[in-house]
Amino acid sequence: MTPAPEPQNLILGVDIGGTKVAVGLVDASGMIIAQDRKPMVASGTAEDALQAVIRAIDSIIKTRQVLSIGICAPGPLDPKSGIVLNPPNLPCWRNYPLAEKITEAYHLPVKLDNDANAAALAEVRWGAARGYRYVFYATIGTGIGTGIVLDGHIYHGNHGAAGEGGHVSIDYRGPICGCGKPGCIEILAAGPAIGARARAKLAAQQSRSAILDLAHGDVAAVTSEMVGQAFTAGDPLAREILQETVELLTAWLGNTVDLLDPDVIVMGGGVAAMLSPFFEEMKNLLPRWCVNPRASEIPLVMAHYGADAGIAGGAALVSR
Repeated sequence: MTPAPEPQNLILGVDIGGTKVAVGLVDASGMIIAQDRKPMVASGTAEDALQAVIRAIDSIIKTRQVLSIGICAPGPLDPKSGIVLNPPNLPCWRNYPLAEKITEAYHLPVKLDNDANAAALAEVRWGAARGYRYVFYATIGTGIGTGIVLDGHIYHGNHGAAGEGGHVSIDYRGPICGCGKPGCIEILAAGPAIGARARAKLAAQQSRSAILDLAHGDVAAVTSEMVGQAFTAGDPLAREILQETVELLTAWLGNTVDLLDPDVIVMGGGVAAMLSPFFEEMKNLLPRWCVNPRASEIPLVMAHYGADAGIAGGAALVSR
């Protein structure tokens, strides 16, 4: 049987993280038709890191015809110049012209952007936000990243640094976030915060919980993933912990709604998936946290792209 011909007009999405480079060939409909992952060399020289990215790209391009390359990476970066500024988990690059280097290597158009911005654009182009004009996207996992897409274009702001919604504070007396500010939603509601809240509650109470069973009795070993598993099994303490997280996130989203008045809110990431059973409740709670009288009408939906959001996001940056 003759194999089906490979789609034409392919673009390459590249997702650079602190430990891996994920690459994928994406067609005009946003479907990832092939992908690969290679280790990232984040703590070596700038050239070592560049070669790690090139090895990943080479592993999948081979003899294929690719129109352009879109790269998403952690910020801070400058999407206009394609320069990686000083991301904490990529110490190899400081004021590094990554887009220019990849253009030189492949003689193709290259665009670079923040990973959450790129993922937001992928949801607008091909995913859960397709057909919407004013989109707020949040990915909630180990951290919280956000992107704003208005009329099909990423909102970058004056210096390319807009959309850092994970570092909006909702408690000026709260714990200090990794960014240095007190009470950011990231330090209060991302995965590590959920795990920490669970450990504190377990240490303070005498009753048994499925969370502790999953950790084999070791409170210090409890993670947010265990909280999610225990919640699925019907554990009351797990529900209580996630309910508190929902309240924090809803207060934060209320600020976002008052500021942006989006016509859809898209949530991605592992923690968002864990909280998806609460989405309808969050929608109903929104009017308590914002002045917009139609806040509860805004759809709150799960992202289309899961673990492949970075590949799709990179591709979306150069899609037509």
